Amino acid sequence: MKDIRILADKQELGRQAAALGAQTIRAAIARHGEANIIVATGASQFEMLQNLVAAEGIDWSKVTAFHLDEYVGLSESHPASFRGYLEERFLAPLAVKPAFIPVNGEGDPVAETERLNALIAGRRIDLCFAGIGENCHLAFNDPPADFETEKPYIVVTLDEACRNQQFGEGWFESLQAVPERAISMSVRQILKSELIVLSVSDARKAKAVRDALEGEISPLHPASILRQHPNTVMFIDPPAASLLKQG
Repeated sequence: MKDIRILADKQELGRQAAALGAQTIRAAIARHGEANIIVATGASQFEMLQNLVAAEGIDWSKVTAFHLDEYVGLSESHPASFRGYLEERFLAPLAVKPAFIPVNGEGDPVAETERLNALIAGRRIDLCFAGIGENCHLAFNDPPADFETEKPYIVVTLDEACRNQQFGEGWFESLQAVPERAISMSVRQILKSELIVLSVSDARKAKAVRDALEGEISPLHPASILRQHPNTVMFIDPPAASLLKQG
């Protein structure tokens, strides 16, 4: 990952990340007649999604959208549900809807990973939107992340730092209410994306950004693996970049 762009604030970060994403989707449709994308959730994606759904010139009927992860045992109506998040912030604003393949954590999680793995198998993924957690996780691949599995979706256990972040961002009424398991896209599946657009903001992510960009490439810093991806662009704001070495 050599393309790191520090923007003035979250609003500009969101505009530029969405602009690159929209350009990539339009180019994929022009080249292949369709686009396959992965959309992310969480506070880091608010501004990006707001700009993406307003982008002009995208034929969303030719787009298939997967998403990164979902909690096990959480209903879509729960405020923290990522399916609900994407319905509200991604699908609802679009007049023409993409084909959306949700991660459903309400039933048997192993059966759900098998369903998703069959649906994504062999697909070219043109674009993956993503963020980085406070613990440097990528999707819900908390440290130590599995860098080896070839399965596209896996069931994972969420560590305490990850669960504290979800509580701290206000998605749950208590730490105890945060589920302990989730279905997550695997690291290797994310790395198969032709372009990865990372949006990372706020000072609470500064250590994770430093670990991802300047620390050892290690399962203990899951997002560090993106340094081995040939086409990742990271958009960050000054607080998130505050611990990076100058120059």
